[in-house]
Amino acid sequence: MIIFSDTKNLTPQGLIPLFEQAQWSRGRSLEDLSTMLTHSDLVISAWEDTRLVGFGRVLTDYVFRASIWDVIIDQKYQGQDIGTKLMRQMLDHPSLKNVELFWLCTRDKQAFYATLGFSDQEQTGMVWDRSKQRQI
Repeated sequence: MIIFSDTKNLTPQGLIPLFEQAQWSRGRSLEDLSTMLTHSDLVISAWEDTRLVGFGRVLTDYVFRASIWDVIIDQKYQGQDIGTKLMRQMLDHPSLKNVELFWLCTRDKQAFYATLGFSDQEQTGMVWDRSKQRQI
């Protein structure tokens, strides 16, 4: 049985096996993961016994906007509605009940997020990438 948790008792070391499964999250350092966990406003994790099988996090002002980041489900557990339940845990979390708009970025899971009510029709956005900036 999969259990969901909103406590921040995760360790950076515990996230590595999960994050190494996705191209976009591979290679993150323990120090950076520790900082990420410390500064995330809401963290939701999914567990089977003591095995971490899913993760997602939210940054928010708790009123106007929230952004969802790093949603990842263990490859062996995909297709079991864990991602849907993890997302619902974030969207329906009591601490976020007043948030007007939730934002997220995805490169290849648009169809999945559309089933949850996300739309790309209203979206405008720009990205500033530090690694692509010229040194002046």
